[in-house]
Amino acid sequence: MIYYIPPVNLMGRGCLKELKEPIRKLGCKKALVVSDGFLKKNGTVEKVTAILDAVNIGYAVYTEAKPNPTIDNVNKGLELLQKENCDFIVSVGGGSPQDCGKAIAVLAANGGQITDYEGINKSARKSLPIVAITTTAGTSAEVTINYVITDEKRHVKMIMVDSNTLAEITVNDPELMLEKPAALTAATGMDALTHAVEAVVAKGAMDVTDATALYAIKQIFEYLPRAVKDGNDIEAREQMGYACFLNGIAFSNAGLGNVHAMAHQLGGLYDLPHGVCNAMLLPVVEEENAKHVPERFRLIAEAAGCDTKGKSDQQCVDDVIRKMKELSREVNIPESLKELGVDEPDFELLAENAMKDACAGANPVFFDKERLVELFKKIQ
Repeated sequence: MIYYIPPVNLMGRGCLKELKEPIRKLGCKKALVVSDGFLKKNGTVEKVTAILDAVNIGYAVYTEAKPNPTIDNVNKGLELLQKENCDFIVSVGGGSPQDCGKAIAVLAANGGQITDYEGINKSARKSLPIVAITTTAGTSAEVTINYVITDEKRHVKMIMVDSNTLAEITVNDPELMLEKPAALTAATGMDALTHAVEAVVAKGAMDVTDATALYAIKQIFEYLPRAVKDGNDIEAREQMGYACFLNGIAFSNAGLGNVHAMAHQLGGLYDLPHGVCNAMLLPVVEEENAKHVPERFRLIAEAAGCDTKGKSDQQCVDDVIRKMKELSREVNIPESLKELGVDEPDFELLAENAMKDACAGANPVFFDKERLVELFKKIQ
């Protein structure tokens, strides 16, 4: 087996300050700092550029990454990188800047269009070096070999799984996560839970991915409600950061499944928040998966704090589904597409696109179009 993990990972309170020496050792001359407008406005980008200033590394700043970053975002970032002669990427933010940064880094090293890289391991050469600094505990994009870019013309999220995009350095500093809005904390936290659960259930699950994913599940059930309730709870933020790191290296190696395959279509077609889509679909899809791999849900039940002694596999499944729904309600996740403003979903198109999604292949059982339509309708 091959197990991918970034070579250098900084974690814990205040660890951003420790970035100077690792970034100097990269030997690069000029960074393209990829982020978004909010993080520029609130001073987070400036904290990162101050590190670059301290080690005399030049930089250009690109802060146009949208939620659900697009091909246009990537192309504009690449244009700036080439104009400024940048030789590495520093991505700052949640999943959107991380994914945008990976796409720019791949194109800079390999050429072509980003649509050329949709799928699994489509690039020929390692991307430009990436320093990935996360500001949310959710997507785990900073530590994975996955990235997602929206094709605006097709209204489809392109899924790329590519070992050539693995970051050289990651930074997981909970101090950068403080004061995030409760809704964002909830959505990213439920995205993290989805990653961990799907990694346990996925076809590619193995002992080492189970170990990290199951511990992440335990931490998320314990600390996500605290982080949502109090955005300045540094212990909750730190533990959610660790959980995000652990489930990231789990699903990056084990794979995901049909929760993500389906959520990507909702995000691509209706521009909905990824974590919210995952949260709504998680109990629906996993209840179906459990019919085929019920034994995996005993492990999840134990990690989620359920008493499994003397219980059947089906009772463990029921406990897990109940706990997922309870956590979603506790952190105020919407329960239907209608609540998100989608009154007449195109279930046929959503199902057709979900079947083509790169994440679907890791699901423990194949879902045909009819089954996917049935599952989408459950969150209508």
